[in-house]
Amino acid sequence: MLVLLIFNTTPGFAFRQTQDTPTAATDDIQFTEIGSAADSAANHIVKDSVKKDTLVKDSVLGAKGAKDVLPGVTSEAKVTLWETFIKGLLGGFLAFLMPCIFPMVPLTISYFTKRAGSRKKGIGQALIYGASIIVIYVVFGLFITLVFGSGMLNELSSSGWFNFAFFILLVVFAVSFFGAFEITLPSSFVNKIDQKADDSKGLGGIFFMAASLALVSFSCTGPIIGTLLVEASSKGAVLGPAIGMFGFSLALALPFTLSAIFPGFLNSMPKSGGWLNSLKVCLGFLELALALKFLSAADLVWHWEWFDREIFLSLWIVIFILMGIYILGKIKFSHDSDVPYVSVPRLFFAVISLSFAVYLIPGLWGAPVNILSGIAPPLNTQDFILGGSVAAPSAGSTDFPATVKYNDVLHPPHGFNAFFDLDEGLAYAKKVNKPVLIDFTGHACVNCRKMEDKVWIDPAVGHLIRD
Repeated sequence: MLVLLIFNTTPGFAFRQTQDTPTAATDDIQFTEIGSAADSAANHIVKDSVKKDTLVKDSVLGAKGAKDVLPGVTSEAKVTLWETFIKGLLGGFLAFLMPCIFPMVPLTISYFTKRAGSRKKGIGQALIYGASIIVIYVVFGLFITLVFGSGMLNELSSSGWFNFAFFILLVVFAVSFFGAFEITLPSSFVNKIDQKADDSKGLGGIFFMAASLALVSFSCTGPIIGTLLVEASSKGAVLGPAIGMFGFSLALALPFTLSAIFPGFLNSMPKSGGWLNSLKVCLGFLELALALKFLSAADLVWHWEWFDREIFLSLWIVIFILMGIYILGKIKFSHDSDVPYVSVPRLFFAVISLSFAVYLIPGLWGAPVNILSGIAPPLNTQDFILGGSVAAPSAGSTDFPATVKYNDVLHPPHGFNAFFDLDEGLAYAKKVNKPVLIDFTGHACVNCRKMEDKVWIDPAVGHLIRD
């Protein structure tokens, strides 16, 4: 985990990456105990409404690089879990529309109705079936948490090997969605579970039917589940995988249950067709784009310095242009059906994809592209910025050293001067008689990149930090 220190100076400020052993503080620095009589800040300002224990927990998490999760869930963690749940929900709805699942809905519902003998019992069995789907996927998410643990998830999220491995994994998922091959589980295992569903009666039979659905549809749902678990794990939240799987399974189970309770819902669903495969291929394009995020993180952690922001944005632009052309039917894979005409939904989705590609183009010349903050490489990796710095150092920065320690490996946010060594930064801060600003960050830290791309780039904020 990268720890970056920022010192606010007259012309600029300073950064430093800490080593494995703590650096001793300068002898002439005096520290004041918070809350004591000498603490002027605490005695002369209005008391903050934020609870003290929350501040302490957050500060401890920041100091430790967020490797240890304290008891209780902070507000930021709650937001992260909600985001994971919503992503899981969206992933579940997309998985439901996959060719492996969508055509199975009417068959499954009719099976329940015939097996139960009455509509009332059929509804009850469908509810149990939906609950079984949720239990299976949530248990799987909890298993991921138990295997890796919260500390390991945080360490993995900042690991170059973790990010590079998931880049390869997501590329494999994308190629699978494009139709090159299918990711399936061993047929003997799937057949054994299916046999259990046929032989068992009552609740056990329904549960094994749900398990059969999960296994048989793995070729379609596997890449979506894998992507969701990768995203949840990269956030470092303890319950992230379980919450993500809950959202995924809830979205997957709802259509089956609603179709049994409200027969009209089944009739209103669109018919199966080539559009199911088109959706699968579009997800392949999205998987490919997301994979580049993890390659970028590995590049930053290992200091390759070749996967710059321009390369990242160029690849995203090409991917979304190709996806828009594919939606219009101008690109066809071997397993695609003919598109005799462009339907209205296809036209709208093509417009969205192509418009997003056009939106990214100014980023090649240094435009912020805020929608990709935290996903795209930071602006300091950009080789060419039209019009110069977005937040240039102040005019009085001529006395800032031309070279500082570790600047051959570490780089400050674009538009700021920086130190990466504590003693060097403190010496310069005392020389210009200015206070020190410390920033704890990391190479693969998404929220840190968002802070630099959205907050520090603001002229008012940048002026406060620099001057």
